[in-house]
Formats: sequence, structure tokens, C-alpha cells
Amino acid sequence: MKTHYQILVIGGGTAGIMTAAQLLKKDKSLDVALIEPADIHYYQPAWTLVGAGTYNYNKTARPMSSVMPKGVTWIKDAASGFDPENNSVSTKSSGNIGYDYLVVAPGLTYDYSLVPGLKEAIDKGVVCSNYTDPKHTWTVLKNFKGGTALFTQPTTTIKCGGAPQKIMYLAESYFRKSGVKDKTNVVFATNGGVIFGIKKIAETLTKIIDKKDINVRFGHQLKKIDAEKQIAWYALGDNESEYNHKDIEVSKEGDLVGIHYDMLHLAPPSVAPKFIQESILVNEAKWLDVDQYTMQHNKYPNIFGLGDIAALPTAKTGAAIRKQAPVVVDNIIRLMKYNRIGDKSYNGYSSCPLVTDYGKMVLAEFDYQNRFTPDPKLKQMFIKDSSKEHWRLWILKKYMLPFLYWNKMLKGKEV
Repeated sequence: MKTHYQILVIGGGTAGIMTAAQLLKKDKSLDVALIEPADIHYYQPAWTLVGAGTYNYNKTARPMSSVMPKGVTWIKDAASGFDPENNSVSTKSSGNIGYDYLVVAPGLTYDYSLVPGLKEAIDKGVVCSNYTDPKHTWTVLKNFKGGTALFTQPTTTIKCGGAPQKIMYLAESYFRKSGVKDKTNVVFATNGGVIFGIKKIAETLTKIIDKKDINVRFGHQLKKIDAEKQIAWYALGDNESEYNHKDIEVSKEGDLVGIHYDMLHLAPPSVAPKFIQESILVNEAKWLDVDQYTMQHNKYPNIFGLGDIAALPTAKTGAAIRKQAPVVVDNIIRLMKYNRIGDKSYNGYSSCPLVTDYGKMVLAEFDYQNRFTPDPKLKQMFIKDSSKEHWRLWILKKYMLPFLYWNKMLKGKEV
């Protein structure tokens, strides 16, 4: 097997595949290899809909071989370390792989140890997560007979920060349809101090919370799960407050507050993979140390990083990657041709499609300054204000975005 490539990409997720495909779209003669051990590529944004019983899980999965860009050498292995001084990446079983230019995009992994009891509880019984097993979420919703439905998230960064809310809104709708809403308290416990960081979106979501009669508990830092007693334990932060109080069962244990649940949905704590955290490529917070505008590594100019492991002050979403990949591609090609990067810049764009009901969605689009920045193309769908619920946005989420993902984005076409 060849041991040196012109461009080496780590990660067969959205970021890695998109970048490799776009590179070859610009220049078919490029020598590109991609390190990825998985057999299956998942379209995870649809897992919210799977968890609510309105999307087929099997349609979110395709063989990795089918999405690998034509012309890319697939190294079916896992990266395990870096030697940037010698332009080399170590792998678990294929030895060291050399490169001229490196793109680091392995995505996130989950660290259950950050919430004691979580590993034993998740995806079993009444505890579920769309992040790990959306089919089990749907089973939990269908079997729920009333009580406290608790939705929560960890204090760490997570993929798509709005996802723990989306399934909550859909679950509330399902509880109404299944006739258990009258004997149900829906509770959202979050470490944050606001329902969403963009004021215009927060105003819409607050109205939805009122309409759905949801109890929101801010400043709740998830500390541990007691699956046997069905209690989620929290430390209360300085921003602790409550919106739309519900009289639910709560316990005390020292400084911790425990919320008793009859079903629990949560996002597991997300971190960079161990081989990233232990490398010399990360910042103090253990994220890949790249420039937030150029995506170029701050120490090694022939290394670029994008996607969920990049140290960028914006939400970790596929929509963000859609805007990051062209910047990385342009910079690498210009470095190769002119020995300097181009003037393309990533402005922190990310978006969060907030599904608020079956058939309704709000689309939060924003940049590094947390400015609401709706895509002008939405006017082509006759959507005047994407900060409000709209059925056409639901069509975008359920039908149009998956089509664009499989047929455009992963093929290297800019959308």
C-alpha cells in the first residue's frame, strides 16, 4: 500500500467526504486519500424525525463505499496519532501515512464517564437519546403512559445544540395525539440561561413553550443519572431560574437537585476523539487549534481542520460544514499553486432547523456575532420569515435537505 499522499483527509463523516469531493471537483488530478474505519455513513440530522416516528431509520444509512468520492483512496483504518513535524499520521493497523497537506475532520465522540450512571442507563428502558439510538426514542415515546417527560443535555458542547429541544416539541405533539398529554408534565432542564442564543428565535420558541405548556429549568448542570430510581441529578448554576413551573417530584442530595422522570431523553457529553485530545494539534480546551476564519492550523500551515472538532465559536452542525469546506478547499489549492492561502473566509455561519411540531419548523441561521442571517434562497420557497413556524420549512427538513445532502453536498457540489 502507498504510504504518502498529496492530500490526506481524516474522517468519513460530512466534513471529510465533502472536502475530499470538492477538492477533486476542482482538480481531478489531485492525489487524495481518506482515513475512515466505518462501513456505514449516516445522515444524522434526520434522526430527530426517526425518534418521533416520522422518518425511516434505514433511509439515514448508506454504505461508506457509496459516498466515498470517485478518485479518493479509501484507507479503511482509524487514525491514532500525529507527527506534524514529519508530515505523518499514524494508524491502528496500516502504519504511518505521509502527506503534503492534511485535513483533520474525524467528528466527535461521546464520553459517558462525564455523567456517572449514564452509560448504564442510556438506550435502555425509559432512557433514550436521538444521538445514539433514535429507534429506541420512538419506542419510549410510544410506550409512555404519562408522568414526567424530562428532556435534558450535558454541560459540554454537543452536536446541533437545538436537537434536545426538537424531540421535546415533537414528543409533546405525540403525547397530545396519543391521549396522554393531560397526565404528563414536559420538562426541559438545561445548563443554559436562555432557550436560544438568537433573540428573534428565542421569542418564537418561548411562544411555542407557552402553547405546549412546557416547564423550562435553566442553570441545571447534569451531574449523574440514577436509572434504578429514575432520577437525573443536577448542580444549580448561577443562572438557575424557571419558566412555567410544574409541580413535579424533586429530591435533594447535598447541593444536588434530583428530578424524578418517567421518561428521559438526553444528549450524551461530546468530546474530541482521544487521539485528537492527546495530540499537539489542540488548544487548551482540547479542540483542534485552527484559525476561525481560514480553518488553517495556527501552528502548522499545511494542516487544516473543520467540522465538529474544530475550535470554532459557533454551533457544531452540518450546515456549518457546508460553509467551512469551500474555504478549506480554496486555501489548500491556493497553497499548492501559489504558496499562500486565498481570501475566502468563514464567518461562523451555522444553522439549526428547529422542528417544533409535526409539519412545522423554525430555521435559526446565524454567524459568529449571533446575528440572525436567513438564507435569501428561502424566499424562493415563499418563506418571508424563517424565525417563525412554517410548514414549508418542514418540507425543507424532511425532504429537500436529505436529497441535497446525498446528491449534492457529498458529491462535492456547493449548495
